[in-house]
Amino acid sequence: MVAIKRHLILGVSALLLNPAWAAPEPNTESAPIPLAQIQTFVETFETISAGYVEQLNDEEILNKALKGMVSSLDPHSEYLTKDEVADFDEQTSGNYAGIGVEVEMVDNKLTVVSPVDDSPAANAGIKAGDVIIRIDNQLVSGVGLQEVVKLMRGKVGSSVLLDIDRDGEIKQYSIKRAEIEDSSVTSEWLSNDIAYIRISQFLGNSAKEFREKLEALQKKTVIKGLILDLRNNPGGVLQSAVGIVDTMVDDGLIVYTDGRHEYSKTQFKATKAATLLPKAPLVVLVNEGSASASEVLAGAIQDHKRGLVLGTETFGKGSVQTVVPLSSGAAVKLTTALYYTPNGRSIQAQGIMPDMVIPQAKVEVEKGRFFIKEAELKGHLGNGTGGVERTSSDVDSKLNDLAISDFQLFQALSILQSAQQFLVK
Repeated sequence: MVAIKRHLILGVSALLLNPAWAAPEPNTESAPIPLAQIQTFVETFETISAGYVEQLNDEEILNKALKGMVSSLDPHSEYLTKDEVADFDEQTSGNYAGIGVEVEMVDNKLTVVSPVDDSPAANAGIKAGDVIIRIDNQLVSGVGLQEVVKLMRGKVGSSVLLDIDRDGEIKQYSIKRAEIEDSSVTSEWLSNDIAYIRISQFLGNSAKEFREKLEALQKKTVIKGLILDLRNNPGGVLQSAVGIVDTMVDDGLIVYTDGRHEYSKTQFKATKAATLLPKAPLVVLVNEGSASASEVLAGAIQDHKRGLVLGTETFGKGSVQTVVPLSSGAAVKLTTALYYTPNGRSIQAQGIMPDMVIPQAKVEVEKGRFFIKEAELKGHLGNGTGGVERTSSDVDSKLNDLAISDFQLFQALSILQSAQQFLVK
């Protein structure tokens, strides 16, 4: 066994790959080499090289053999050639030219976990759960994830053609590539004292961005409720998710990993010094496009009973990949551990079940239907205490608009508004 000299633990294992932490070098002894099986491999290689109907490059044969060996382990393990390692390293920077979509192999199908917010893929209408059949008329069945990355990426302004299977209906999209930038956190006020923060993916600087957004909101007024939106967030850098939990939880375990070897066993804990918002009511929004580091964050909030998780069941990607460099310049991306929530729940293939399961319903307002308030009646009595009189248009208009455009967010806001008088002094 080649000694492992460097490790990159990944919070997500497809297009948006980011290192999460460096694990210590394991102290392992070399395993016996299975000579009989190696001899069979050599004989098979020689048979293909000498007798296949078309002339093949020896390196190509070996690369295909190695890819098959590693990819047969699970959907996330993969052999990377030297060129693919260079592409992989470029992706970890957070900036790349492409269409901005996270994919995974699900039941041997190239499946969209989620498109990145405001990316070419999202703007074109690509949705979580879409199955990619062809890229530029090339079938992707049996193609490795890094090869898919190459097909999707290209020069800014160039186009890529995707054939998509959506619930049995084949759709075709021509998508223009663009620079996918290293920014993932946005914020706004939904009411006078209820804040909204959206995290589209966990990049290397996302925890810092989140902290800055939270501090900026706190400078304006006291936050009496926070909605944290992780819907269609495919994951990313684990440390960023941990850092964000740390701003809202002041003590205890956030997440731990466990695997065969000591280097794959690690814990991340909250620190009181990092906490900015330890008590304000919190709702975390998730859906089937929330994966990996998103699930780590939601699971930690759930187990600490720090807030309410609302939406639909998450993706269920709870495995940890380690990139092991080889002496040739190639590398093996290998599943080495599983994530566990503070209470010991495995995310893998199960996901996080929300405290409140609320699908993204489509709300339609009946034409011509409206409600009136006492303040709108001619000759109504005054408040009596000098309070401001509010009409239906003042109170209901914003909420009605939100209920129509984003029912899950509407529910989260309604919950926090109802909770204020009971939970915030």
